[in-house]
Amino acid sequence: MDLNPYAQFLGGQDPIPVLTSTAEKLHALTANLSGAQLNRTPAPGKWSIREILAHLADCELVFSFRLRQTLAEDHHIIQPFDQERWATRYAAYDTASALALFQAARNWNLRFLTSVTESDRRQPITHPERGTMTFWTIVETMAGHDINHLQQIERLAASE
Repeated sequence: MDLNPYAQFLGGQDPIPVLTSTAEKLHALTANLSGAQLNRTPAPGKWSIREILAHLADCELVFSFRLRQTLAEDHHIIQPFDQERWATRYAAYDTASALALFQAARNWNLRFLTSVTESDRRQPITHPERGTMTFWTIVETMAGHDINHLQQIERLAASE
């Protein structure tokens, strides 16, 4: 089992530049899309661009907590969440709000990451479904997750 299910997307890149550039890329990819384009689902059960943005905002909140708990507690155990169940509420969120929350939370997390030491990077944490990993695995997961969803948004935007 891979500790980082998004490692293939990161491909060994330094995660910090990826994390730093994602909000700007999201704005650029969505700035000229119509409401219809943002809300079109590619297939039944698949998310629209707006829903992907809501998911990214939700995930940034989750990652915020995971990062801080990893350094605040000895060998913290992550609480998984069911993204599909969370997605049932995405009709409540508009694109601008999702982007604003994502950008604010991401900026907050990037500032937090400037305080991380080499020792912090190795701090263990356990994901019940993936096993024991380190703080830095979470950071790499965030970056790979970003790339995955940026590529998804690029494909959806190009299919219009």
